[in-house]
Amino acid sequence: MLKAINEIINFKIIDTDTIDITVGTISLLIIVLVVTSLVLKAIRIIVTRKLPKEDKNKFISFFQFIRYIVFIFAFIFALDVSGVNMSVLLTASAALLVGLGFALQQLFQDIISGILIIIDQSLHVGDIVEVDGRVGRVLEIKLRTTRVVTRNNRVMVIPNHKFMLDTLFNWTQNSFTNREQVDVGVAYGSDVELVRKVLFECARECTEVLNEPKVEVLFEDFADSSLNFSLYFYVSDGMSSPYIKSDLRFKIDAAFRKNGISIPFPQRDIHVISK
Repeated sequence: MLKAINEIINFKIIDTDTIDITVGTISLLIIVLVVTSLVLKAIRIIVTRKLPKEDKNKFISFFQFIRYIVFIFAFIFALDVSGVNMSVLLTASAALLVGLGFALQQLFQDIISGILIIIDQSLHVGDIVEVDGRVGRVLEIKLRTTRVVTRNNRVMVIPNHKFMLDTLFNWTQNSFTNREQVDVGVAYGSDVELVRKVLFECARECTEVLNEPKVEVLFEDFADSSLNFSLYFYVSDGMSSPYIKSDLRFKIDAAFRKNGISIPFPQRDIHVISK
């Protein structure tokens, strides 16, 4: 019985001077591919179990890429087992492979960064982020790049490795409300309690300013030419912050004029000494 099985396994399907493929070789190849597919499938299920559907589809596409690479290595392994001298082919293509590796280094770095972003969920579609001083909303996260639309309605295509190497400010990581501020200076001698009251009223009149968390007015500093105040408030959409702050400045300027509160400009005294 064992002899018969051994003969079947060693039965030569292709038998030449350089290539020797047996039933055992084909069986081993099939087993390797099946086991590899099952392992990759199990890893894919475990990793994508808690991912959103969109991110899950992106991760599955990456696994398909990995699967193709595994199949290529399995095929090379089968050729090597069958008697083909693969070392000659690999040696001849070593320089090409090294050059290709350097050329694709940035590509693979972006892909790995994209996978890490998808897995740890540090970035989501709809998040408001600040990159290189520019603020924008995330439109799409791909394996290689992330698309962000700025306040000027311009689309930035950002390589994913940038999120791994540089500091990323995610304005909506904790919540979608954003804290903003408007700074203003008033002349020395102004009624500071009246200033605080006027700033609170301006914030309450602005419909885009949230009631909770509460608005705050801080007396920041005694500056050279002014008493500096800051109005802190929260908005529901950080993308519209510049327009809300502009509206508040219009209201503050009008309210200050109405209440006789002056906004000073820097002054310098020049003393002329004659000899």
